[in-house]
Amino acid sequence: MNSPKRMLAALAVAYAVSITAHADCVLPPAPSKIPDGKTASEQEMVTAMQTLKEYNGDVDTYLKCLEFEAKQNRLSAGEQEKMHNLAVDTLTKVAGKFNEQVRTFKSKSG
Repeated sequence: MNSPKRMLAALAVAYAVSITAHADCVLPPAPSKIPDGKTASEQEMVTAMQTLKEYNGDVDTYLKCLEFEAKQNRLSAGEQEKMHNLAVDTLTKVAGKFNEQVRTFKSKSG
């Protein structure tokens, strides 16, 4: 017997499985703080650069994961493109802000 409750439960399980099918691809969080180039020490700027490099590597890994998931037909081309663009746009914005602070930092030391 297919009761409405059983059908809803089956649909809920199917939906949960479809959502987690590409759960291995987790968008890495952007660095939470970029030092102010006017007041930051050289060590703070170097640490921020290292953090940004790690973030760049994490985004690269994420993009490869999305590509793999799309090849496995667990992501549509449209989903992959949307997720890819969001990650790249975020990385570009963070890198731009950091580069702006690097220029500010360099200008204060002559």
